[in-house]
Amino acid sequence: MPELPEVETTRRQIAPLLVGHRIERVLTTAPSYFFLTPPEELRRLLAGRLIESLERAGKYLVLRLEGDARLLLHLGMTGQLFSSEATSMRLLSATARASLSPEAQMEFEPDEHTHLQFVLQGEGPKVFFRDVRKFGKVQFLAPQVPSARLDRLGIDALALTGEHLFRSTRGRKVAIKAMLLDQSICAGIGNIYADEALFMAGVRPGRAARRVTRNECEAIAASVRKVLERSIETGGSSISDYLAPDGRDGGYQDERKVYARMGEPCLSCSAPIKRKRIATRSTHYCAQCQK
Repeated sequence: MPELPEVETTRRQIAPLLVGHRIERVLTTAPSYFFLTPPEELRRLLAGRLIESLERAGKYLVLRLEGDARLLLHLGMTGQLFSSEATSMRLLSATARASLSPEAQMEFEPDEHTHLQFVLQGEGPKVFFRDVRKFGKVQFLAPQVPSARLDRLGIDALALTGEHLFRSTRGRKVAIKAMLLDQSICAGIGNIYADEALFMAGVRPGRAARRVTRNECEAIAASVRKVLERSIETGGSSISDYLAPDGRDGGYQDERKVYARMGEPCLSCSAPIKRKRIATRSTHYCAQCQK
């Protein structure tokens, strides 16, 4: 699932294509669980609207529209947001049957998995939201209408402080890794970056949150920010389905220290990287370097 760096990379590349432009029309596929707002309503409500900004809230993207309306977008596990001008598009899917051929990637035409198409006024490119598995989400929010999805989010992970994390962990028996994955505490961190940040901080992911010291919380928060900022610099992690809107892979997967490296030697001490399940997620760590 795309995490904060992948969503932020997407935001930065897609914003110039959308912000300041007026939506001429929106094309959709048939109703499905991808649409939190029925597609026929989206087509009616979005037509003619000016896009004023594109913001990120944790792992969500939020289009702010004239008239104080908002459009909430979530990439889910396999969602891809990209321009009609992107070339060499590595459009992956959950099954080989639905993957596109190399020829189709070079000259992409919207298919049954392209659930949302923004057609903008003027000469600019279209913007596509494609999601083979439909775990992504789109929702129109009228002015003053709250969003339960956004309202439950905690502090943005790029702003995480040791003090906030320390206060949040007091009295909690759950693993510190599970705390980092809790979007109501810290929004934007997922499996990849939780593992990488905990390794950088030297804290074992299964340790009870209440047993993490104040100094360790400071180290974890600093590591979270450092890992996320570095991943944004490299365009995110293309381990599975993620690719940037311009069709390129991210680069952070080449810098991973522990995630998905079970059995390989730790890059710091050469001990084998271990894996266990925490909060239903595969978790990778070094038993020598993390205490």
